[in-house]
Amino acid sequence: MKQQFICDRKPKARPENVITGAGYRITFLTDRLVRFEYDRSGEFVDDASQVIWYRDLEDVPFEIRHKKEYMEIQTKSLRIRYDGKPFEESILSVRLRKPDNGCDLEWYYGKNEDRNLFGTARTLDEANGSIPLEKGILSRDGFAVLDDSKTILLTEDGWVKERKQTGEDFYLFAYGHDYRGAVRDFLRAAGRVPMLPKYALGNWWSRYYEYSQEEYKKLMDRFLNEEIPFSVAVIDMDWHITDIDPKYGSGWTGYTWNRKLFPDPKAFADDLHDRGMKVTLNVHPALGIRGSESMYEEMAEAMGVDPATDEPVEFDITNPKFLENYFEIVHHPLEEDGVDFWWLDWQQGGHTAVKGLDPLWMLNHYHYLDSGRDGKRRMTFSRYAGPGSHRYPIGFSGDTVVTWESLDFQPYFTATASNIGYGWWSHDIGGHMLGNRSDVMEARWYELGTFSPVNRLHSTKMSFSGKEPWNFRSEVEQAMGEALRLRHQLLPYIYTMNYLAYKEYRPLIAPMYYDYPENEQAYPVRELSFVEGVSNNQYLFGTDMMVAPITSDQIDILNQGKVKVWIPEGCYHDFFTGLIYKGEKVLWMFRDLNSIPVLVKAGAIIPMQKELFGKNFLKNPDELIIRVYGGEDGHYTHYEDDGETEDYRDGINCCFTEMRFDWENGIFTIEGAKGQKDLIPEKRAYTIDLCGVKESVPKLYAGGKEVEVKYEYEPKMGCVRIHIPKVSVDEKLEVVFGQKLALNDNHTLERVYDLLNQAQGSNLAKESAYQLLRSGKNLADILGELETTNLDKEIGQAVIEIMTADL
Repeated sequence: MKQQFICDRKPKARPENVITGAGYRITFLTDRLVRFEYDRSGEFVDDASQVIWYRDLEDVPFEIRHKKEYMEIQTKSLRIRYDGKPFEESILSVRLRKPDNGCDLEWYYGKNEDRNLFGTARTLDEANGSIPLEKGILSRDGFAVLDDSKTILLTEDGWVKERKQTGEDFYLFAYGHDYRGAVRDFLRAAGRVPMLPKYALGNWWSRYYEYSQEEYKKLMDRFLNEEIPFSVAVIDMDWHITDIDPKYGSGWTGYTWNRKLFPDPKAFADDLHDRGMKVTLNVHPALGIRGSESMYEEMAEAMGVDPATDEPVEFDITNPKFLENYFEIVHHPLEEDGVDFWWLDWQQGGHTAVKGLDPLWMLNHYHYLDSGRDGKRRMTFSRYAGPGSHRYPIGFSGDTVVTWESLDFQPYFTATASNIGYGWWSHDIGGHMLGNRSDVMEARWYELGTFSPVNRLHSTKMSFSGKEPWNFRSEVEQAMGEALRLRHQLLPYIYTMNYLAYKEYRPLIAPMYYDYPENEQAYPVRELSFVEGVSNNQYLFGTDMMVAPITSDQIDILNQGKVKVWIPEGCYHDFFTGLIYKGEKVLWMFRDLNSIPVLVKAGAIIPMQKELFGKNFLKNPDELIIRVYGGEDGHYTHYEDDGETEDYRDGINCCFTEMRFDWENGIFTIEGAKGQKDLIPEKRAYTIDLCGVKESVPKLYAGGKEVEVKYEYEPKMGCVRIHIPKVSVDEKLEVVFGQKLALNDNHTLERVYDLLNQAQGSNLAKESAYQLLRSGKNLADILGELETTNLDKEIGQAVIEIMTADL
């Protein structure tokens, strides 16, 4: 195999971490991650498997005590009892000592994993709502098993081989409710989640549609005129010839440009590159290379097939010779013409000549490795192929039905995938096919897309399935455009989270129970219907945001959507409305079409950018907009690199800018940049938005010297906006306020008036409610009397949200 196909691995465990006996082997990867093997032949696996590549993680001290009927192995955290017999006949139990002095947790072989928190699934193809998920490595019981008994093995030369051992080989994750610790150590053993190239985090335009070269360019021109940014152009399967002679079979597989639609593919790709976009083409490899393909003769000769026979070169992923020619003859010439990465739309089964080998996994593995042969950041776009697939981002979740049920399932599905380390799902935002037209649903789907791992719009060929915002009524068009623009504005924050997903094993999106494992409200209850508005879909977005998508229709009398949200203990600011919330409590939250609840922690520092279009979009920006949220101290380290190479793996060619917020003393600091500073502009402008505070006058110090500063204040949002002209990135900046900062009030009566003024229904009921709120009575009495005003129930709930937000 060529060098690009040989990946880094360290599969052999430390000998001192291994206990071996007649037919069994127990290996400690960490103090709480244990490998159990049993094979009557006494032959065990030291090769890397399809899932686990690294077993030499750390020293794990342990003691063995031999009892009459079993041995007892004790580590700092675990006590294992085992009698040396085959697992199905044995005494095999593990006790986890809880670090908080609570009751110990116990697992035994064969125990049902009824409380497993699940992982993900291969595809959402044709899904209309929820589907069953595979198990993950987290459980509310504190133990989860990852069975690695039947996966294929990787050889030292980069190839694969069948596993000959017939016994059991599984990993026990004994992490209690330390969910982040379990995910971290799974990724340490299976391999890190690689960083995505920067362009992948912008908006993707995709549609299964027979675009011509000129039609596609005109569409991109229209998007530019509408100020709607995209960074990836997805060309679905009609880029290649699909109408082929029936003697060759189906036209789903193809590698030859359709010159009637794309007369000059290189010029087409060059045009998209000039717009700052990358290009991916859809391929279905299953049918091999047929006589209808332009490269058939070369491929046939390379594979020893006589081209004169017109016999197909069959797709055989288990043949190294085919694999190398598949890349060099079929794919590389297309890449030279401008294809940046491939969309592997493999749908044709899971069997090969190698027992246990899934061809989808094989395609993902070698496409990913091949994509980095020139030093660029590797990437694939394909379906999930089981545990370990996180090494090959990005995931294509499949063709979903356009319904509220499909939208409602996607936030839960995406967050839960982090339980198996799979953090970069890409959904068909807006839904793919069939279903029903709902303008509101499309807007809500776009808003979910903004706060998704990857934001890729997609739809089928049906005449009325286009996702262009101008296909929808004006207020929906506006909401869609704002959602797409916001995604690009948030890139500095999302890109830093991209780095943390790699460096610190922190997925961009995680379930709430990662940070609040002992709170029942953090766990979703999927059996309840989405129409009840139950908070099944709330999730963490990066280090400082919490998102609760709205996945049900508008309430007519309010012209708003609603969702039930759990607010953990602490202080939070709504990213869109500026409303300040204090936990711990559960609230119905109501939002118009332009926003969903996105709560930002007090003390959070959120960097954003202004540049949204063209090649400059992929550069590190000349100006940052930095939102700083009042109420607590905060710290954030901004990460920047070249966005496209693999240098980040070696910790080189990257730049860090530390930012701190001292709430008590009213000081926001941007330290001088450190690292490879030629990656960022020499001078950078800043707009600092101090959010959720009462007006206070700022002073600015650059390099220790006071500098004139301009600011403005927006009372309702409580935002002090400070404009800092370009300054050297080497200089330390300090924004110092001349008085102690205080949280803004929520302008409660003003917000309630605005709500009631727009609400439909009885004017008398609204007037009675408003006068009650203005009466000066204590809040408990007001809330008790509110029902007597005959306000509609949901209008009353919306009023209560505002009245009680900061209590």
